[in-house]
Amino acid sequence: MKAMKIALAAAAATVALSGAAMAQELKLSYNVGVASDYVFRGVSQTQEDPTIQGGVDATYGIGYAGVWASNVDFGTDDPSTEVDFYAGLRPTVGDTSLDFGVLYYSYAKDKGAPGAFSYFEAKAAASRPVGPATVGLALYYSPEYSTDLGKSFYYEINGAVPVMDKVTVSAALGHQEYDKSAGDYATWNIGATYALTDKLGLDVRYHDTDEHGLGKIYGSRFVVGLKAVF
Repeated sequence: MKAMKIALAAAAATVALSGAAMAQELKLSYNVGVASDYVFRGVSQTQEDPTIQGGVDATYGIGYAGVWASNVDFGTDDPSTEVDFYAGLRPTVGDTSLDFGVLYYSYAKDKGAPGAFSYFEAKAAASRPVGPATVGLALYYSPEYSTDLGKSFYYEINGAVPVMDKVTVSAALGHQEYDKSAGDYATWNIGATYALTDKLGLDVRYHDTDEHGLGKIYGSRFVVGLKAVF
């Protein structure tokens, strides 16, 4: 009986310690930033005007969830605020980091279907180190993309490499496809981020697409941004 009591006490202590360790895994982080333009997949979301953005992220083990917001401008009588909600899992397999998640892009004062701006996407991504660099692939799928464009896919290959103390160069090449539109396009960006402090970074980036004929918001542009994470 004494042995059983000791065993039960040990088990209870293990559970308590495990619970405390698990509780410590829940972490919150916050971000806020300003930029000369809000560019999403090569396209200006603010009619080439400046943006203020911010969000909060929670991680628990390999799980994560968060919310992020920005001003937007799609033209006359359109939503002025975007609020994104997302969640997913980030497991690792050897040196490869995986990311499986869902995202909901919501817009204030959305007029509703048909033609609604708000939409869901599913995400699958992978990245791994290659020498000093990190390279990645990502796929996004929406069963009904913004403004009733039907199913959509976005494919991307990206990479980042530190080139000197506090400076990281990164680039991405992507392709956006729509089921109900002939407006498919390719997009790319390249830029550098300078770590002003351990919490504050300055990013200078060039964006472009291969569809300048779709309007000036698809045109080439340099964007300067300042972002704090804490």
